[in-house]
Amino acid sequence: MDDTGEPGPPVTADGLLDAAEHAFLNAEFDLVRPLLQHIRHTFGTPDAEEAAVRYTVLRAALAARVGNWSEAVRRCPDSDLNLAATGVVHALAVSTLRRLEEEGGRHTEFGTAALAIVLWAYLLDEDDPGDFRALLTGRRGAAVPDELWEEARLQLLGRITDLLHALDVRAGRDALAAWETAWEAERAILAVFLSDAGPHGLIPLDDAARHLVSHDRGHALLDAYTARHPDPATWTADSSDHRACADALAQALAERGHGRVQAGEWSEALADFSTVARLGHALGTENRAAVLRAGNNVGRSRTGRDYSPITRIQGLELAHALLPEDGSLAAELTAELVRQGQKAFDNDPRQSRNRFARALVVSPHHRDARSGLDDHLRADLRRALDGVQPQEKIRAEAVRGLLRRDPDCASARRWLRDRNAEWAVAAASGRHMAAARSAVRHVIQYDGGEGPCGEELVSSVLVDLLVNEAWFSGAEGTRAGWERRVDLLGTAVGIAGPARDHLREEYEAAVLDLAEYLETTASPSDVIELFLRDLMRTGVSVRFDQTVKAAYLRRARTREKEGDLGGARRDRVCAKQIGGDLPDQGLLFGSTPRIRRRHHDFGQETLF
Repeated sequence: MDDTGEPGPPVTADGLLDAAEHAFLNAEFDLVRPLLQHIRHTFGTPDAEEAAVRYTVLRAALAARVGNWSEAVRRCPDSDLNLAATGVVHALAVSTLRRLEEEGGRHTEFGTAALAIVLWAYLLDEDDPGDFRALLTGRRGAAVPDELWEEARLQLLGRITDLLHALDVRAGRDALAAWETAWEAERAILAVFLSDAGPHGLIPLDDAARHLVSHDRGHALLDAYTARHPDPATWTADSSDHRACADALAQALAERGHGRVQAGEWSEALADFSTVARLGHALGTENRAAVLRAGNNVGRSRTGRDYSPITRIQGLELAHALLPEDGSLAAELTAELVRQGQKAFDNDPRQSRNRFARALVVSPHHRDARSGLDDHLRADLRRALDGVQPQEKIRAEAVRGLLRRDPDCASARRWLRDRNAEWAVAAASGRHMAAARSAVRHVIQYDGGEGPCGEELVSSVLVDLLVNEAWFSGAEGTRAGWERRVDLLGTAVGIAGPARDHLREEYEAAVLDLAEYLETTASPSDVIELFLRDLMRTGVSVRFDQTVKAAYLRRARTREKEGDLGGARRDRVCAKQIGGDLPDQGLLFGSTPRIRRRHHDFGQETLF
């Protein structure tokens, strides 16, 4: 009913919503909730965008008045605040700010902070989309002068900023998670999605990073990000951990890099620009100029007092990696590497070698770098030939390269000769005769031979190599040495022609030496197994046959003690067959005569 008592216009949802807003603005709060309930029961929750916004903001404001902050946060904001009554938004914003200030921050929940940030950013926007200034004018009953309005607006902005900053400090939040950052970002674009922020901040990490960079707070971004990820070497664009902030980080690093160049912090600036490149950003003209300037100055000063070769090399490496096409940086890096390689040649050969090798990678045809490496190789060859350094540490291809550059290098020629001799012996021992003969040809070549090598010469040299190695193997005085001596001499006998018949006697003597060594250091079965390998036939050496016979008899006695009478009987039969025509006692002095048996077969192939 209107004031005259006559029936009023039909009741509508919009009319009830207008009445609810009017009652709220007039502080008639006992009427607001029944009106909203009537709307919901009669017309349902509003679907139209404008009505829905007005309805939810009113519900949120009422919830805030009675301390139901979970309800207030859940309902507002979720749409364009321009559609709601500015007075209701202001009332809700005031309640929210007071909530943040209560009891020294005990109730500073993320949702409440987000609500305060969104509402006040809307009310204090420079464009005044909700006509907040008109609301205040109406309440004052007089217009607000421009100077007073701007001063009051800035003062309120500062108060809110100080409050949020204090809460951040108290909670230990960094710039990426700070409520102050969210507040600034929301004021800047009025489009930050606070509800999607997750557990680490009010706004998404990438939004926070972009805001900090765009507002000249790159140092704050880098400080916060470094605290979270202490190793900048892991900051790469293809990493899921850093992809979101890659653009903002690269911009902040580039800005800091320029500042460090201006301050003469060359190494630090190059490190920043290197991280920019790892984050997937190509260096522009200004950045490239800064890298070049830092590279030219890193590690040295105008007076020369602060010259640091390690710092200079490291810095030039970074600059060269960033500007690989710049010839001046490559030349500077090569020169420094060679200079330090020469200085460390005697006291730190490993570092010196690495310096020269790196210089050759940077400048493949640099004479001094190649000369330095060659000098190291010559020193290695001398030590290897003198037995001071293992030959395995030297690569044959490197030595061949040195010999191509210096055909008169005697140590290279000798080393290659010795290595090919080793390969020839190893190949011949493994019955790889083609490979052995090929290695022998190289031996002849490095010994100074010229022209093609005949097969007779190759065979003769290979036999000499085998015999020489056999002599060294026997000198070891071990079973393995004696075994290898027999194997090498046996191979040499198979290769040698009639002119080297004396090798057969050396070979048989080696077999006898091995048998006697096994007789004194091993079991009788070891001697018998050597005999059964048919390395030397019975009847060739009386001493060998006696040694084998004695081994059979010893094993027979052992088997008798162990109760193996059958085995003992077989061993005695074998011993008797071997010793059938042997003299009772060998010669005490002089060589042992050979006994050639033409008609007797002792069954050496079948003995066991």
